[in-house]
Amino acid sequence: LASNMLRITFPYLLLISLTAFAGSILNTYDKFAVPAFTPVLLNVSMILSAVYLSQHLETPIMALAWGVLIGGIVQLLFQIPFLIKIKKLPRLARGDHPSVKTLKKRMLPALFGVSVSQINLLIDTMIATVLVSGSVSWLYYSDRLLELPLALIGIALATVALAKLSKHFSNKDEKKFTRTINYALKIGLLLGAPACAGLVLLAEPLIITLFQYDKFDAFAAHMSALSLIAYGSGLLAFIVVKILAPVFLSRGDTRTPVKVGVIAMVSNVFLNIIFAYYFAHVGLAVATSISAVINASLLYYYLKKQSIYQFSNDLIKLFLKVLLASFIMVVFILNFSNDISFYLENSVWQRITSVAITIVASAVLYFACLRLLGIRMKQL
Repeated sequence: LASNMLRITFPYLLLISLTAFAGSILNTYDKFAVPAFTPVLLNVSMILSAVYLSQHLETPIMALAWGVLIGGIVQLLFQIPFLIKIKKLPRLARGDHPSVKTLKKRMLPALFGVSVSQINLLIDTMIATVLVSGSVSWLYYSDRLLELPLALIGIALATVALAKLSKHFSNKDEKKFTRTINYALKIGLLLGAPACAGLVLLAEPLIITLFQYDKFDAFAAHMSALSLIAYGSGLLAFIVVKILAPVFLSRGDTRTPVKVGVIAMVSNVFLNIIFAYYFAHVGLAVATSISAVINASLLYYYLKKQSIYQFSNDLIKLFLKVLLASFIMVVFILNFSNDISFYLENSVWQRITSVAITIVASAVLYFACLRLLGIRMKQL
């Protein structure tokens, strides 16, 4: 069954690569909405296939495999009209253009440099296979919740920033180049700090609400929550890595992110071995978060050393204000959110309602505090 599903889904690798290529072209021309919306089409395709196509297949689960393939085709076709509109639809040609040769040289190092966090998460999973049964699942579920704010904040900012930074660097506009980095870090800080606090403080309520059904019991939820707390603690570092790595790439420097990435990855493996011995699967998550901090710190160190960028005074002031607003939000959550027993004893809709109210109320309080502290989005 698995091999048959793999045969059906395998072409998706080519389709998603072409889709990503098309998206990068659109991003270069400041058309960010289309690539950002495109992943939704895959989800829609899989849902529709699971609901409708599965009823007509001898093996219903195969519908998901077909959903992935159909989704890949739809994703690619969806972007073509927008490429035509800006007159940038790629055409087959010989690969001897100087830019193509440069791309070949830089592509693999660049991919490694921005993918260290994902590689570390993969290493976590591999090591977790030799730990107590259930460790892989606990890490997987906590990673799913980590990836949501990381994608919405870190990856989104990195995508926009890379296009802008490349343009400013090619135009030799150092002021706009620095301003773009500052703006990305400010937005990452503003949104990442409350998300980090939320993942840590609401780890168990979130896991219980989203995943505790059938065989996924209270123990599994608790163990997943522990690793989510460890992963969530490093969210800001993950976001900073996503923002700072493209700064080097926009300048054609692929060596520095790779060098830093190797150090972070080796640190992760070393810390994994130590922490997994004492803290099992939670130790793996802690090691990954620490390696993200090392990665972010070294990226900033080299930016400052090469006189490319250093934190501005207004960014530091913003950090202090965000810290205060986040502290107030944390106090609110600790005092007014429902305890774990509420989520264990009540229905799914009561869980969802409670989590939603807590998140919305915390967000409103956080941004109200920022406003009282004089922070305005237009002034960033």
